Amino acid sequence: MKGIIGKKIGMTSIFAADGKQTPCTIIEAGPCVVTQVKEAGKDGYSALQLAFGDKKDKHANKAEANHFAKAQTAPKKFVKEFRDYSLTKNLGETITVDIFAEGETVDVVGTTKGKGFQGVVKRHGFSGVGQQSHGQHDRQRAPGSIGNSSDASRVFKGMRMAGRMGGDRVKMKGLKVVKIFAEKNYILISGSIPGHNGSIVYIQK
Repeated sequence: MKGIIGKKIGMTSIFAADGKQTPCTIIEAGPCVVTQVKEAGKDGYSALQLAFGDKKDKHANKAEANHFAKAQTAPKKFVKEFRDYSLTKNLGETITVDIFAEGETVDVVGTTKGKGFQGVVKRHGFSGVGQQSHGQHDRQRAPGSIGNSSDASRVFKGMRMAGRMGGDRVKMKGLKVVKIFAEKNYILISGSIPGHNGSIVYIQK
């Protein structure tokens, strides 16, 4: 596996030579610093710990400051482990977007936008009870019946009802790398990626 930490910038379009339009998501990927190298014999598994995004010294406690000082880097905001990293890197080295190539497929992990407390129509795609009738109103977006009264006498677990929506960890698989701007640390990936602009995502292969 190889991977990098990035920040979602927004969306754009890329036009091919034949005029075909491809919607893409712009991600500022790296540069990431290797802050810890884990080995199977010593730690039980092999992994690289990468750090991304500078943080002010006053916002880092002493343990964090000493940990990043071993890698000779400033404190970072985001830290992520990538297991069984395919590239050989040493402590303190930098990983940039150059580890990926245009045309290859990657997986992107992100957190979806939080929608708050939502009803069944928005959360699960229900159609609602229907049109209002005599003496019945505000039923267009109602969930309807949720269970039996005498037999089960309860609501079964997993019943699709209103509740908190969004804020889920999602992995988008098999996305194509359309273009890479190494000088700006930008990578353009086809399609949409979960999360709001400015959210942290993990790109892995």
